[in-house]
Amino acid sequence: MESQRVDMFIMANSKYFESHQIPAIRQRLLNIDESKWIMVQSLGYKDPTTSLIVSILAGGLGIDRFIIGDTGLGIGKLLTCGGFGIWSIIDWFMIQSATREKNMILLNTAL
Repeated sequence: MESQRVDMFIMANSKYFESHQIPAIRQRLLNIDESKWIMVQSLGYKDPTTSLIVSILAGGLGIDRFIIGDTGLGIGKLLTCGGFGIWSIIDWFMIQSATREKNMILLNTAL
């Protein structure tokens, strides 16, 4: 894969991944063939900032966890009203890294 194309992808999508994962992502993208490139570009990554905003506004209902694909945790938060509020507050600090982790899993699945 062309390094310029990979660098443009990294610049456009670096906010969706943890900063320590970027070099490994770049290396893996340089080694993929052209047929997988279109699939990698078309993946729908979740925005960590959006997850944080949803967590602050409606985290007690588990909507933040449903958005990133953690259905079981979303149901748990919904049934316990956000862990009686405690779980919701903890998620304000953890939801962005959980979103980035889900994005990395999505990328690994595509590669």
